Amino acid sequence: MGDVLSAFSDLLTLGNMLIIASGVFFGIVVGVLPGLTVVMGLTIVLPIAFFLKEGGILMMLGIYCGALYGGSVTACLLNIPGTANSAPTVLDGYPLANKHGQPGRALGLSAYASMFGGLFSACALLLTAPALAKIALKFGPAEYFGLMIFGLSIVTSVSGGKNVIKSLLGACIGLLLATVGIDSISGEYRFTFGSAFLGAGLSFIPILVGFYAFAQGLITIEEQFGEKASRLIKTKLKNVLPAFADVKLTFPTVFRSSIIGTLIGVIPGIGGDVACWIAYNEAKRWSKQPEKFGDGAIEGIVAPESANNAITGGALIPLLTLGIPGDAATAIMLGALMMKGIIPGPLLFVQQKVQVFTIIFGLFFANIMMGILAFSGMRLFAKMLSIPKNMMTPMMLIFCFVGTYALNHNMADVSLMIIAGFLGFFILKMGFSIPPIILGMILGRPAEENFRRSYLLYNGDMLIFFKRPISCIFIIIALLSLIYPFVFPYIKRKWHEIKKGSTKNPG
Repeated sequence: MGDVLSAFSDLLTLGNMLIIASGVFFGIVVGVLPGLTVVMGLTIVLPIAFFLKEGGILMMLGIYCGALYGGSVTACLLNIPGTANSAPTVLDGYPLANKHGQPGRALGLSAYASMFGGLFSACALLLTAPALAKIALKFGPAEYFGLMIFGLSIVTSVSGGKNVIKSLLGACIGLLLATVGIDSISGEYRFTFGSAFLGAGLSFIPILVGFYAFAQGLITIEEQFGEKASRLIKTKLKNVLPAFADVKLTFPTVFRSSIIGTLIGVIPGIGGDVACWIAYNEAKRWSKQPEKFGDGAIEGIVAPESANNAITGGALIPLLTLGIPGDAATAIMLGALMMKGIIPGPLLFVQQKVQVFTIIFGLFFANIMMGILAFSGMRLFAKMLSIPKNMMTPMMLIFCFVGTYALNHNMADVSLMIIAGFLGFFILKMGFSIPPIILGMILGRPAEENFRRSYLLYNGDMLIFFKRPISCIFIIIALLSLIYPFVFPYIKRKWHEIKKGSTKNPG
């Protein structure tokens, strides 16, 4: 109880509240502006967050929550999902805002649903994470190795991907990058080529900024080259606060969708867009008037939006308790936590209780602040849609250079960021995905270290990973996760063939 009160008192300072508010505001801006993503927003402020102690994580939580909501603004007003998670919102948000002339009502309902979903998932995080952390004392090097293998196995799904082979190759690239530097077990230099800069390993922040923000900036420049500035959006918003009748009608949908979003968020690698589509489908299935969906049904707006922000708390549960990121955004937050000396995993709730409760309460305040800023600044965010991309992209690239240099005041970091950016550009053009590479970089070194420690501790017994129950379970799940994308399509195809054959020959 003392740790909880200490975390709460540390959080309730004017500085931390302003940091959360600024993070939420920037996050909403990122979500509102088409072309910018949650991951890019987190990456851009990563160097700034590095200098803010606990405040840096609070700022990233604010961006995470704000950006997920911000995508609904363009979804409702422009028929363009600001983020991938907002794609289902387009189906009813845009018709309600334009066909039925109620943009304020559409945006107000999305803000209300987003705040409820976020607070619901924060409660789930507070209630379940400490209970899951009680397994901490049962973890040794073998269990940690099994856990890292499980984390690496989610690369087949965390990329959202259609090409499993490229996801696995991306993870291998990340694992290779993780080997650069001094070997922590033997002290040997590996792949440094005599460079003192590479002796400490590849700096994580410049690579993140390069792979995500700089590479995406290059892609945007290529796509928008020669394009005219976007049109000015002039929309009058009225009745942005949801009516009591709307809240009463949609509350069962919002509650059910929040549960769906939280549960799916807990499963690493599934993705928020999947949760939003499932929530939308369930809302339509439970609705008494499913024929209205696609023509401005308010349940079709609140369902994906509540599931959307419920992902935040759900994704933080495996991140904090197991050290496994639930999606690409939490993968970046995992790197930020580790750089600040906060090591997510089973021992976090034992060794750093105050810090983890600060993060959990920070998620509560981030969602509350998101609701306040969403309702109060809705008209301002709508006007931001008039900013052309040919102005936003140079500003984003400037942030990449300034933020990377400010990290260590070292031009070598800037050079590494530029190299990573061009490499990321070509990787994306070849159909690869960035998240598997980042996961490989983050989890590669601890996986190797715990494997070698287990090997030394148990005198070279390679079966120890299967003799210890927790490690064995993680490895089995990892193997199933890896073979699932290959086996499931084959089983599905055979099932359809059998079903088709039985239909032709009913006798």
